[in-house]
Amino acid sequence: MAASLRELRGRIKSVQATKKITRAMELIAASRIVKAKLRAQQAAPYARELTRAVSAVATFSNVDHPLTTEPADPKRAAVLALTSDRGLAGAYSSSVLRETERLVEKLRGEGKKADLYVSGRKGVAYFGFRQRPVVQSWTGFSDMPTYDDAREIADTLIAAFTAEAEEADTAVDEVHVVYARFKSMLVQEPTAVRLLPLEVVEGDERPEAADVLPLYEFEPSAPDVLDALLPRYVQSRIFFCLLQASASELAARQRAMKSATDNAEELIKSYTQTANQARQAGITQEISEIVGGVNALADANAGSE
Repeated sequence: MAASLRELRGRIKSVQATKKITRAMELIAASRIVKAKLRAQQAAPYARELTRAVSAVATFSNVDHPLTTEPADPKRAAVLALTSDRGLAGAYSSSVLRETERLVEKLRGEGKKADLYVSGRKGVAYFGFRQRPVVQSWTGFSDMPTYDDAREIADTLIAAFTAEAEEADTAVDEVHVVYARFKSMLVQEPTAVRLLPLEVVEGDERPEAADVLPLYEFEPSAPDVLDALLPRYVQSRIFFCLLQASASELAARQRAMKSATDNAEELIKSYTQTANQARQAGITQEISEIVGGVNALADANAGSE
């Protein structure tokens, strides 16, 4: 019984150490998620106004641009999955990867081949373990992305979209992005959106009658303006997805670490109760052995007399 008691005390110390780690990670995630939400909120006005500008230019210019032209017979699509670089975030990365697999199956059902582009070490490890080819991957910035990271990803996808199939093996007809949209601290929804060809949407709500699109004069020409504006629009969309994914990752990690801390507390209570019971049983057994020894000695003395 004493050996079992020592084992329980060792388990209690181990769980207490784990609890300190999970509690620290919970506090770190809680402090970072405030900054991540603020960055996403600050990026929203720029993305909104850039969407209005692109909407106006695409509406009034009447120019066919490679990024806005629907292919006649799409055969190949690029799928960008935004996962995390680190674990301990619950089902965050797995939910994004499940949505990616669902999208890949949907594209295959439509007769399209899916080329995988991955951001985050979890996604790279997932597809690498299954020996599935990844065209290009990016790692190291999932919890704090920058605009330069978004520009690098956007330039790669735009190059693949605008390349001719006869000239490049990575040429695609569509570009899709899968990320976790941050809705609240408790809800992060895996979302798949088609990025290219551009589907310029002004918003979920219909604009008021007085809220008309601005008119522009193009200098030097509308195609030149679109050449400069549309890549920035793609970059802003990807950057916004990265910010949403970052906030979702931190929220999922905070929730997972809080759950782990609560479970550690319950486990410590259970182990402590079991240890107390084992200690009490050991004391009772020792007392019983002493009493039994005294009775046996008394019986022996009485028999000798």
